[in-house]
Amino acid sequence: MVRRFVLMLAVAAMGAASVAPAQVLPGGATDQVVAAVAKTLNEPIVTTPLSNDPLAPAQVAGSEEPALPAPVEEDKPVAVTRGASLSETVAKLRRSDAGSRELECLAAGVYFESKSEPLAGQLAVGQVIANRSESRGRFPSSYCGVLTQRGQFSFVRGGKWPAVNKNSLQWKNAVAVARIVDADLHDSSVGKAMFFHARRVSPGWRLTRVAAVGNHVFYR
Repeated sequence: MVRRFVLMLAVAAMGAASVAPAQVLPGGATDQVVAAVAKTLNEPIVTTPLSNDPLAPAQVAGSEEPALPAPVEEDKPVAVTRGASLSETVAKLRRSDAGSRELECLAAGVYFESKSEPLAGQLAVGQVIANRSESRGRFPSSYCGVLTQRGQFSFVRGGKWPAVNKNSLQWKNAVAVARIVDADLHDSSVGKAMFFHARRVSPGWRLTRVAAVGNHVFYR
């Protein structure tokens, strides 16, 4: 019954005045009938894939998916000009990996003290940590030493700080700011400031006020 239906379909197609749309034939049709119908409908049978891979599925020309952009190579060196804007430099230096334990400590200070502030405020916080490390005996001589010094940063407990999502944009910005401070790629308005506190408090310090940037007030 199925074979008879297919033969009738082939005869009808041969006599048609116009080209019929693509048809799905019953599974019992012979190869000769399938070829005859396909030839009549002017629709060649695709028996080989379009790619050179013999295991690749057949594709329709022009239907390939667009190529995805190559992943960013985080360790690839980038050219940074000191005169560039802070936002441009941060965009170039964003990384999830700080590259060293010292830079990670500096980035942690920037992140936990100012991650929600403008970049200028983050730069100022990072600059204070760097200034302390260069104080020649007044504070520890390393970023990690400054950060973990007892009683100096409230987010540090027992020399450690909370876990960080290193894939977040805020962490990557903090890493970029740390790299900028460490390489002295951008001036900060706080100069040689050694201390800062949030605007919401007034500790009554007898220090010289240097600037107010973002959510903090800075002193030396």
